[in-house]
Amino acid sequence: MKKIIFISAFACALGVAGCAVGPDYKRPAALSSQPLPEKFSDDTATSTNQDIWKIAEPSAGQPRGEWWQMFGDAELNRFETLALTNNQDLAAAVARFEQSRALLTGARADFYPQLTLGGTPNGDITRQQTSVNQPNQGSANGIAHTYDTFTAPIYLGWEIDLWGRVRRQSEGAKERFVASVDDYESTRLVVAAEVANDYFAVRTLNNEFTLVTNTIEAYQRSLELTENRRRGGVASDLDVAQAATQLHSAESQLPDIQLSRAQTLHALALLCGESPVGFAVAGDASGPAAVPEIPPSLPSELLEHRPDIAAAERHMAAANADIGVAKAAFFPTVRIDGLAGFQSVDSSTWFDWPSRFWSVGPSVQLPLFTGGLNRSHLALARAAYDEMVADYRQTVLTAFGEVEDGLAAQQLLAEQWTAENETVVAARRTLEIASNRYKSGLVTYLDVATAQADALLHERTLVQLDGTRLTASVNLVKALGCGWQTNEIPRSAGR
Repeated sequence: MKKIIFISAFACALGVAGCAVGPDYKRPAALSSQPLPEKFSDDTATSTNQDIWKIAEPSAGQPRGEWWQMFGDAELNRFETLALTNNQDLAAAVARFEQSRALLTGARADFYPQLTLGGTPNGDITRQQTSVNQPNQGSANGIAHTYDTFTAPIYLGWEIDLWGRVRRQSEGAKERFVASVDDYESTRLVVAAEVANDYFAVRTLNNEFTLVTNTIEAYQRSLELTENRRRGGVASDLDVAQAATQLHSAESQLPDIQLSRAQTLHALALLCGESPVGFAVAGDASGPAAVPEIPPSLPSELLEHRPDIAAAERHMAAANADIGVAKAAFFPTVRIDGLAGFQSVDSSTWFDWPSRFWSVGPSVQLPLFTGGLNRSHLALARAAYDEMVADYRQTVLTAFGEVEDGLAAQQLLAEQWTAENETVVAARRTLEIASNRYKSGLVTYLDVATAQADALLHERTLVQLDGTRLTASVNLVKALGCGWQTNEIPRSAGR
């Protein structure tokens, strides 16, 4: 009869174990006070035929692709491969991923009974003596006993998950594990973007160095011409001094360019996981690189590729599960504990069948008074969830802001580059006219020097704009979470 009651109670407990306290996770609105905008601003859109931007659903499994290949630069591809293989920030991110996986395995272990062999409180093999004054039916025993005890126990412990504490704990560990995958992807995206930006910065500085070097050679010829004209009595000492000033001013710009190039190259080496000593860019890393063209419209699904949005949402889901764990602490904890093994006072009969013993039964632990500890834990869990919600919403807002910035930069920098191109053409024409007028003796060398300074300034600005446009393209990729090539754009049904 007792066995029937025990089995019935155990079955009822398992039935009740289907519930789980705490709120089930539902993704909150991306903004607390207003809906997300349906599309980006018209003044930053690349086309008036812009697709409608829906609220993206973060997805850790979205492919991001080798987006840097759209620049068509073999040397950039080589550096990206080096960085994604050797970068130490990525190695640390992989280690954090392995830690999260281990924590998930540990959280799931509580679903199963725990068996432990050995480890009795007084030792598995003990020799002991009782007290002469040990109580025996209200009086001293009067005699001491010395004997040995040989014990080989197996302990069984299993918490019946009545209130879903273990399930919520496992749920939170799973969400944090998925977030660690997204955190790795975030690190990977940042590293790849930094490699591309540093590489394009090196290319830009190489182009500036070439431009200034060629300018110095031209200024050297101008100085020689002016000196010859002075010896012929056509030019003055002032003309020679102005020509020399222009030459030395241009020469003074080279060390600054070389220093910036060396520092950027060293930073690129560190990103690639290599020593800066002897690190160099192979091949011809000069000349204008191709700025990838953005298609007329970009679907909002691209934001699903942003790993930081996905990670923020997973951390929010984990914090929601922690509320359930904190709530479960208010309810009784029911465990099934068991003990079995062999025990004897003589080693020769230690494992004989009559030496066996066992016990099994449920235990219930009900928190009656904790001094407000459980309530503080619940308040902490709820506040942590609110923090994760705010972080998630801020991440979404930041994503939209960064894409807005990226699209605006693409359009406005292209307009600035076109205008600067025309300025360079005009500056070169001005320099040509001033040089011809100077040779004809119509103007002083001051007009030539002014035209030379303007031409060099605008030519350097144009070179820097080339680099800025490439960097803006990389930053737009980073803002979207992936490239925008046709084969990488996830299309929803019916689109």
